[in-house]
Formats: sequence, C-alpha cells, structure tokens
Amino acid sequence: MSAAPRPAAGASAQIRLPDATGALRGYVPRAEPAPAVSAGPGAAPPVSRTVFAAAHVVADPFADHHPGAAAAVDWDATLAFRRHLWAHGLGVAEAMDTAQRGMGLDWPRAAELIRRSAAEARAVGGRIACGVGTDQLSGPAAGTERVRAAYEEQLGVVEDAGAQAIVMASRALAAVARGPEDYLALYGDLLRQAAEPVILHWLGHMFDPALEGYWGSQDLDAATETFLTIIAEHPDKVDGVKVSLLDAGRETALRRRLPGTVRCYTGDDFHYPELIAGDGRGFSHALLGVFDPLAPLAAAAVRTLDAGNAGDAGDAGDTTGFRAVLDPTVPLARHLFQEPTRFYKTGVVLLAWLAGHQGHFAMVGGLQTARSLPHLARAYELADQLGLFPDPDLARTRMQQLLAVHGVPR
Repeated sequence: MSAAPRPAAGASAQIRLPDATGALRGYVPRAEPAPAVSAGPGAAPPVSRTVFAAAHVVADPFADHHPGAAAAVDWDATLAFRRHLWAHGLGVAEAMDTAQRGMGLDWPRAAELIRRSAAEARAVGGRIACGVGTDQLSGPAAGTERVRAAYEEQLGVVEDAGAQAIVMASRALAAVARGPEDYLALYGDLLRQAAEPVILHWLGHMFDPALEGYWGSQDLDAATETFLTIIAEHPDKVDGVKVSLLDAGRETALRRRLPGTVRCYTGDDFHYPELIAGDGRGFSHALLGVFDPLAPLAAAAVRTLDAGNAGDAGDAGDTTGFRAVLDPTVPLARHLFQEPTRFYKTGVVLLAWLAGHQGHFAMVGGLQTARSLPHLARAYELADQLGLFPDPDLARTRMQQLLAVHGVPR
C-alpha cells in the first residue's frame, strides 16, 4: 500500500483532532520546527548543570509484545536514539523507568541494553549512567538477603560495562523491609561495595504504586530523614540523588540539606524549570524522562545558563533566558505525566515516532495502548506548538495515520 501523499515542505494542512468526548476540531500545524530543533545537534555537554535524559527503548515491531512476553528490542533504532541525545550534549540515563523497567523490559533485556549502550557511549564519547534494581526477582522475596543479592548482581553488570550506577528504588525491598533499619543496612552494604560514587534514586509512588512507604515510612518527612542518613553515612560513595516526587518544595528543602559534594538531580517532570534554574541558595541538576522528547530544547535552555557563567550556588547563570526556553514546555510535560503517571512512556514513544526517530508506534509489553486517542492527540498538538518535530509534515502525516486506524475521518 502506498503511503499517504504529503504536502510540499513547509505547507500547512489542517488535521482533525478528537477531544475526550470524541468531538473533532480542526488544528493547523506549524510549518517549521523551533530554531533549536532545526539547528540540529552538535552542542558540547553543558558545564553549568549535569543533565541526563532518561531514554526510552524502541520495540521490535514484528515481535509479539503481549503483556508478560519477553521484551523484543530494535537495537539499531534504540542506540540511534541515544546517539541523538548525546549529539545534543545530554547524558543518557539508561535502563530506567522511562525504558519500561518493570513495565515490559525484563532484566535479561535490560542487562543487554546496559552493555550495548555503555559500549556505544564509549564509542562516541557520551556520558551514561545505568539503573541498578532488583527486577530479576520473580514473586515476593523471602527477605532482604535476596534483595541485596539482586542489587549486587545488577551493580556488577553496570560496573563491568563501565557505566555509572543509578541505584533505583526496589519493589521487592518495599515489600519485605520491616522499617528504616532495613533500608539503612541494605543501602549501606551496597554503597560500601560500589567502585565509584552512585546516584541514589527516590521514585515516588505516583510513578510506581508498589513503592508506597519507601525508606520505611508512609510519612515523607520521616522517609526523608532515613534517606539523608544513608547519604550522610556514605558521602564519598554518593555522587548525587535523583528525586522524583513531583513536589518542588520538598525537593528544594532536601537539596539544601545535602552534603556539599552531593548533587541533587531533579526528577520532577512538573517543576523542572524552576528547580534547575535554582535560587540564591542553590539549584538542581537534571535526570528527567521528559528530556527524552524535549532534548533539543533542553540542551538549548541549558546553554543559556552556560553563557551566563553559571556553575555555583551564587551564580545561577542566565535563568531568565533559560526559563524563556523551558517554561513553555511545562504544559506538554504535565500532559504526558498526568495520572496515572506511570503511563507517561506511551506519550514519550508517540513523540519519538512523530519526530522521525523511529519507524513505528509499538512498545514492549503492548504499552502503546495505555493512553487514550484524545490524550495522544493533545500530546501531538502541544509538541507541535513547541516546534519539537524536525519535519512537521511528517509528524502530521503520521498522526493522521494513527487517527485513521482509530476510525477518525479526515
């Protein structure tokens, strides 16, 4: 079957998008991408902030992706997307929640992803950090010893690959820990074994309901004290902490209590502009899933901070220019990460397909069905308004194809 005809480059063509009631309305896409997108890659890594994009995986579209099936990954397309992120000067946070850890990407494929991506990072000179978890455990763990062994196995894989480790929150630990003392003991043992400083990740329950009560308490203030105790006892083994609680005030308060050598990496996909810009008492670095689709704009924004000679708490850089670039992206981020937040990956992969980074809209575990058509249509519209698509006509054509599959008339 021949592809749908495309208008001449730069031509505008109306597309009909459905709302939550099924009513259709006309939308005229922009004719050109944003300057930061059309300029293409070629930027050096930022110097004023350390910035990672948590990257998605590209599924093999010809494999069986029913829930529970072993993940089948298109390795060429997956690694090509990581080269896209590195080309913009961003680091890659690999095998994280955005890559569907625990939501379709099983541990054997995650381990292969870590090895392949770390090798690719060495080849191109890109920065990479990889997730260390316990998702090889099946069923409830009998106790913390099995959880510790699972963590140690994955830490070994990441370190053998030559990547920095990101110690992720563990569903298995949340299920068996009796209280804060189990977290203090297990994380202490793991940090003592780490060859290099790691990033500790606090993933909130809005991203994974199984992590409710992490650090041994439902009370976030008490949980914060346990988290800070672990860091204080091992400051030489902690490069930074990634905080994914979607609470800017709590992240700022935690950031101000960290040892001076420990970075705070925001994982807040709602409040990232203000947290990265910072205030007179400091700022957050970034490790964000939303920077997967926003990579060109994120890189351009951080370059404005670099130009302002940023680099310490007393010199935050050109935060006005930074926020002028990044603040307009927040409506898209809030849309992608709306409840149920854990399904944000569906919108991320949709935008990668529309932007031409992959040839299909399929996901491991069949997760492309996790968001409604009106949700996806609004994600397309918000991304187009930002100028995120290098080829707006290609994005429009692909969106029309998706709409047609769902029975939406042109």
